[in-house]
Amino acid sequence: MTATVRPGLADEDLARLRARVTGPVLDPSTPTYDEVRRVWNGAVDKHPAVIVRCAEAPDVVEAIRFARRTGLPVAVRGGGHSIPGFSAIDGGLLIDLQPMKTIDVDPDQRLVTVGAGVVWAELDRATQEHGLAVTGGEVSDTGIAGLTLGGGFGWLKRTCGLACDNLLAAEVVTADGRVVGASDTENPDLLWALRGGGGNFGIVTRFTYRLHPVGPILYGGALVHPAQRTADALRFLREHASRVPDETSLMAALVVAPPAPEFPAALHGHPVVVLGAAYHGGLAEGEHALGFLREFAPPAVDLLGPIPYVALQQMVDAFTPRGLHYYVKSEWLADLPDGVVDALVDHHLARTSPLHQILLHQMGGAVSRVAPEKTAFTYRDAAFVVTVAGCWQPGDARGPHVEWARSAWRACLPGSAGGAYINHLDADEGANRIRAAYGAATYDRLIAVKAVWDPDNVFCGNHNIPPGHSGTRQR
Repeated sequence: MTATVRPGLADEDLARLRARVTGPVLDPSTPTYDEVRRVWNGAVDKHPAVIVRCAEAPDVVEAIRFARRTGLPVAVRGGGHSIPGFSAIDGGLLIDLQPMKTIDVDPDQRLVTVGAGVVWAELDRATQEHGLAVTGGEVSDTGIAGLTLGGGFGWLKRTCGLACDNLLAAEVVTADGRVVGASDTENPDLLWALRGGGGNFGIVTRFTYRLHPVGPILYGGALVHPAQRTADALRFLREHASRVPDETSLMAALVVAPPAPEFPAALHGHPVVVLGAAYHGGLAEGEHALGFLREFAPPAVDLLGPIPYVALQQMVDAFTPRGLHYYVKSEWLADLPDGVVDALVDHHLARTSPLHQILLHQMGGAVSRVAPEKTAFTYRDAAFVVTVAGCWQPGDARGPHVEWARSAWRACLPGSAGGAYINHLDADEGANRIRAAYGAATYDRLIAVKAVWDPDNVFCGNHNIPPGHSGTRQR
């Protein structure tokens, strides 16, 4: 017997929808519903009224029209990695793009066109067959869609720019159920907004990226040091970050050593500081360029050397498994004052969970050379971005872990460049934090674009940019 999934939503509505889409339509009575509705962040446990698993753009069109006709609120899922759980919804329509797995590489033109359900591991494998890549996330099962729409930094950012900087065109389903293109010549304001403005303006079903020659083997990896060296390691990173060439990308991770074979047993379960690095270029040049990292101190673990790019992209996957509970804060940093360093060390040692992470990524290089008017991404002059990820096991009390993350983030504010990374904002940040993530001028322009493409704020299940004054839709 088919369940009624929502008051006012009749069985015949679902039957009509199922007849019009290629992919499956799930409701709470569907055997696979419980499995499909779950997302990466185990703290998010939402129950959609309907899930449409879209195989192609016309399915998305039908799903949007169904939502508008029935009054159901909408959520959109690409990879399902949204930290706040925006890729899930209670009592609404989940438009699931995960079946959209097409990848079309043009090695001669160094372009790739990708379906919105692709994750970075899949895209990296396909492009590396041709010795090419585009800047992608450092957790390989992150979806390409959400990461790109929010900016998207990774190991290649300092030579290739952000993921959004390499977005050349997009196929978009609008709030009124049309399929449009976005490029420098077709709806350029929409493309500008998609380059960092999040999922506020439509549902992107295909992305076209510029590719760059990469690997397939790079010089990179990580050096692991005991916790007592954390402050010195962060100051060492700060000192060298302003000196290294653009081909070098540096980061630090304050984590607890897992019981993995590459870690000495004496470190298992204890806080450590990891200095990560990658060099985008030849192996000999990379070994020379990253040699300074071994001058800091003899590492407890040395994982620095030649590494396939696809393996580099998966290096931290084990630290971010699906199903853990996550709460994340972030901030762009203009600098890294000693007071911030000391506070981060204190929080590293006073953690409420062994799964917590404090991540510090070097910025600069190609990121800082993109003209501000080209994208909706703002903080191009930041020296670093810090991400504080509260992570804990299901069943733990949430409160202490969330407060730990908030406290560690507050300690970083003396070095702030003015706002946060939109992809690493949690759901409780508020309108002022969202505005600060873009800066006033960019935010106001995004409001104007939103008014043109989504005047009814259909796409509000996100770090929302509300529609502002009325505009004239571009054709």
